[in-house]
Amino acid sequence: MTALTATSGEEAGPVAETDKTYAKVFWRIVPLLMLCYVVAYLDRVNVGFAKLQMSQDLGFSETVYGLGAGLFFIGYFLFEVPSNILLHRLGARVWIARIMITWGLMSAAFAWVQTPITFYVMRFLLGIAEAGFYPGVILYLTYWYPAQRRAKIIALFMSAIPVAGIFGNPLSGWIMDLFQGASGFHGWQWMFIIEALPALVMGLVVLACLDNGIRSAKWLDEREKQLLEREIAADQKGTESKHAIGAIFSDRRVWLMCLIYFCFVMGQYGLTFWMPTLIKATGVTGNLNIGLFSAIPFGCAIVAMNLIGRSADARRERRWHLVVPALFGALGFVIAASFVHNTVVSVAALSLAAAGVLTCAPLFWSLPTSFLSGAAAAVGIAAINSVGNLAGFVSPYLIGFLKDATQSTQSGMYVLAGMLVVGAVAVLRTPAKLVNR
Repeated sequence: MTALTATSGEEAGPVAETDKTYAKVFWRIVPLLMLCYVVAYLDRVNVGFAKLQMSQDLGFSETVYGLGAGLFFIGYFLFEVPSNILLHRLGARVWIARIMITWGLMSAAFAWVQTPITFYVMRFLLGIAEAGFYPGVILYLTYWYPAQRRAKIIALFMSAIPVAGIFGNPLSGWIMDLFQGASGFHGWQWMFIIEALPALVMGLVVLACLDNGIRSAKWLDEREKQLLEREIAADQKGTESKHAIGAIFSDRRVWLMCLIYFCFVMGQYGLTFWMPTLIKATGVTGNLNIGLFSAIPFGCAIVAMNLIGRSADARRERRWHLVVPALFGALGFVIAASFVHNTVVSVAALSLAAAGVLTCAPLFWSLPTSFLSGAAAAVGIAAINSVGNLAGFVSPYLIGFLKDATQSTQSGMYVLAGMLVVGAVAVLRTPAKLVNR
């Protein structure tokens, strides 16, 4: 009996020490990264709110808006892999700070857009400026967290998306209403200028506070550093030699990941770029009111993504924790398309869609990071994110085109639902033994 008690105590000691160390890591880096992503996502999608005024002021059609919104992702696609390689070589601190400062400057410049061409060019340049931020953070988290701890951390990080929606949409509406006409600028112009400032500030904060990795963290003692390094080394054992950088693009698993992520991103950006327009179509008036209604689906998404992320880690099961939210997201889009003029039903359906779609993104990354590590992970994560984010071009442009062609958003919502179903089926093509750890 005494021996059993001693053994239990010996096991509990290292576990408690590990958990304490990871709690320390969490509070040092995750809230900072979340805040950065709130700012990033707000600057990426606030064009959806600006559309409520900008399209009318500048005479943009739905297709022009959709194409411009999507061109962000072409610049993002072209420069994402080089950006992630530079992050891996130069360090996260300098590179993430550089990304934030340049995208803040580009986002503020949208206040001076006047023609479709300048709108297209600016969205493309914004994509170049921001390229590498999201996959860079995913890569950075692999420096600190092993696979069995990663899903809930990525889910918490990606809670920044719905947080940006909850606070950003009402804020955007409030700015547009309050500053309309001030100093001769439209409300949407003031929105771009004011909402760009946090990116510049956070870039400087990252430069001052973020550490490149475990070894450079002065707030960890040597015992804690060695503990974390052992965890990462054990997690990556056997993966580095199997995935040379040149082999990434010939690995069928990587291309399957690209397909899955493309489908999920179609739903994600279809929702975030068109949410204000969909809410307005139900009869809601006033920019602030539209922003407040738009916040409801994002609130539901925060709860869903964190509960399901914790469940996935606790059970060490990845596939069905992705498939079920994707199917619920598809159902939400179908219901929203069927009740486009009913505010209560539409908001409830969009909440279901948001909970499903936004839950898929953080859980997805537990799949490729289970078989990629080191420099191969830098390239592989960026490549998957680049190809997947081409859906960010296709999704808003396709919905805008279909809306102009049919005078309705219904067909676009059905397309998004279908893509989520395809993504769910593709997830089931991933071997369980590869990712369930």
